[in-house]
Amino acid sequence: MSEVARRTVVSAAGGAGLVAVLAACGGGSDGKAGSSGSGGGPAPATGEAGAPLAKTADIPVGGGKVLADRGVVITQPTAGQFKAFSSKCTHQGCAVSGVSDGVITCPCHQSLFDASDGSVKGGPATTPLPPTPIKVDGDAITLA
Repeated sequence: MSEVARRTVVSAAGGAGLVAVLAACGGGSDGKAGSSGSGGGPAPATGEAGAPLAKTADIPVGGGKVLADRGVVITQPTAGQFKAFSSKCTHQGCAVSGVSDGVITCPCHQSLFDASDGSVKGGPATTPLPPTPIKVDGDAITLA
């Protein structure tokens, strides 16, 4: 095998390995860790608009509920105020695990997010949780 061909093979193998490592770290097309998907943003909540997510009674004041199978976390920062965000941590894409005392927690690297607006309260995440549009109709919370 010629020296040029050998270099080409070694370079290609190294490049493929680098791509695999970067993909495993959750980097997106916009260069921000935790972004994913073809649009560079997090995966949207699954389901159609109007699809039931939870009952208002299921969401405690100052807390929330993670619906990992739907890709959403619903919070109630103050009585009667409901918010929803992607349940996918913006650091490396782990599913957040819970909400208490106004904080959404990611179990993988302990990133913390504000339950009222999704902003980062503690890293390593540097990007807020994206909001998910919801609608509250009576005691039902649905995707908007």
